[in-house]
Amino acid sequence: MIFDPARHSRPSRRTFLQQTGLALAAAALPGRAAAPPLTSFFVVGDTHFLADKMQPDQLDAHSAAYNGQLVDTLNRLPGTEFSEAVGGGKVPVPNGVLHVGDVIDTGDKNGPTQSAMQKTEWAGYLAQFGMTGTEGRLKHPVMEIAGNHDAPQGTGYAIEQMATRQRTRKNLKGLSKNGLHGSWDWGGVHFITLGLIVGTDRSVDRKRRYAAMDSLAFLLEDLANTPKDQPLVLMHHVDMARYTVAKPDTDYTKWEWDPADVQAFYAAIKDRRTAIFYGHTHVRNVFHWDGSSTKSDQGVAVFNVDNSAHFSGPAQAFFHVEVRGDGLTVREFETLDGWKTGRWTPQVWKAAV
Repeated sequence: MIFDPARHSRPSRRTFLQQTGLALAAAALPGRAAAPPLTSFFVVGDTHFLADKMQPDQLDAHSAAYNGQLVDTLNRLPGTEFSEAVGGGKVPVPNGVLHVGDVIDTGDKNGPTQSAMQKTEWAGYLAQFGMTGTEGRLKHPVMEIAGNHDAPQGTGYAIEQMATRQRTRKNLKGLSKNGLHGSWDWGGVHFITLGLIVGTDRSVDRKRRYAAMDSLAFLLEDLANTPKDQPLVLMHHVDMARYTVAKPDTDYTKWEWDPADVQAFYAAIKDRRTAIFYGHTHVRNVFHWDGSSTKSDQGVAVFNVDNSAHFSGPAQAFFHVEVRGDGLTVREFETLDGWKTGRWTPQVWKAAV
């Protein structure tokens, strides 16, 4: 997606209360003296590690700076205070960081220079984020998925590296045969990584724009082995609401997500206690999804995270998430200067999972 600074303006709190049934006043939050959360985690996306095309063995200066300062921020926040506008209290030490895709920028491009850039970009990601909280600068484990800038057709250096490292992860409850999709539990919450999009529905035989890499099959298999009342957190890259409703006489190969696959995805999760996190759009969006419209006042809780370290401009953001009992609370931390400074935006979203 193209970075558009105008899209990073923050609507008023009243606007968000009108736009989404997930928005709650900070005063309605449970007291900060409550028991520790069952789990807490950060959600980042669209870091777009970018190499210098003229010097493909080096990272672009802006990309390196924004990502390095993002990691500094993720390391610094635990133990600090939430602002009063989002409920106060201390930021808990997270179980980890979820990265919802577009880790690198050049995985969708071909050529010898681009191949060299991809290796530099992935090395930059490893140096900053590591995997378990010990290999890179990030002090927390990270779980990433592929976006359209990583591997739109399911091939390439970045996604090969993702599959290789996924197979070395400990404490996974499920792992797809291709090594790209996994599941695990944090604090009684079940997490599933589903990659670029969720598909493919084999009953609809037509070409898709992006490779689903058997994510729907993995989801169905994993859910069959997961208690129906266990809270779920799902992560994929592309937004699905725009592709919910099929249109007659449409060339679906131009759609990023085939509506048949979107419907199959919704059918799999509609009776589950689910929250979805995705990226791709480079703007924050919070809403309910009912599988039949682009927005609803009921249905699955959906959280679209802003870009977190895109090289094209200094406005970035990420989510902090807590699960307590059956309630999920989401806050956003933003910067307007490439993570030199940051603040909690004055909105809090809560959903029952």
